[in-house]
Amino acid sequence: MSQITLGDVTITRVLEYFGPVEMTPETFFPDSSKEVWDGAPWLAPHFVDPTTNIVNSAIQTWLLRSEGRTILVDTGVGNHKERPYSPVWSHLETDFLHNLARAGVRPEDVDVVINTHLHVDHVGWNTYLDGRSWVPTFPNATYLMPKDDFDFWNPANNHRPALGRGNQNVFEDSVAPVHQAGQVLLWEDSHQIDEHLRLDAAPGHTPGSSTLTLTSGSDRAVFVGDMLHNPVQLLEPDSNSCFCEDPALARATRRKVLGWAADNNALVIPAHLGGHGAAEVSRDGSAFAVKSWAPFSLYPTEPS
Repeated sequence: MSQITLGDVTITRVLEYFGPVEMTPETFFPDSSKEVWDGAPWLAPHFVDPTTNIVNSAIQTWLLRSEGRTILVDTGVGNHKERPYSPVWSHLETDFLHNLARAGVRPEDVDVVINTHLHVDHVGWNTYLDGRSWVPTFPNATYLMPKDDFDFWNPANNHRPALGRGNQNVFEDSVAPVHQAGQVLLWEDSHQIDEHLRLDAAPGHTPGSSTLTLTSGSDRAVFVGDMLHNPVQLLEPDSNSCFCEDPALARATRRKVLGWAADNNALVIPAHLGGHGAAEVSRDGSAFAVKSWAPFSLYPTEPS
């Protein structure tokens, strides 16, 4: 099943890519210990390939239907993008829009696009190549972007990110065109989308990283973007990815959000988990554990 319902909100998982991201656990999560990987054989094969020792990740969009509106959470990598310093994401040719159509959504049906932050693998389908121009993929949507990330990644501001040049061209081809089209709403601190959905600042991974909290009836969920890339970060919550701009703040944010989720029986929905894609978590001493997996289709064995 690729769709679940929480209260009055439906959540559908729409795949763009699943597979290796050309990084070993030691490279992707330099703070993590070999012991935690060795002690969690269940991480293979959905989160790490046991043969190659390369981390596996899903690039996916979470499709929400809430109060009659169609909402996308993150838009992946996109096709035809020039990514000289992120070659795994360069010039992709995926069936993402076809997969979105299989979920019953045409680009013109989308009302809201949420970019939890503005990294290369979260904004790509904001635009598509029309001739020689990048134009908004979702012509009727309001794109919600955190202002702190918009300012940080704007090349005009000359910031020097931890990602180095890995985000090169991203602002120009996937952010600026929708801003120039007048479709972007920049928000700060928090933003209430509707009765069930609220965006909150969750900085650390990037200055503007955010979470989306779903509250409907007795159900709770939190979409955490890249606050959590891999379940190993539940087992060692102080383990950051190598892409975190403010490591100390990233650790504090992760512990805060996971603690809230554990205490409120909330489903934690990261951007990139393979397997079942999301989980309820529980406290386990100073760390966390998977209490139960979400009933989404299992990647990689059931990609649709």
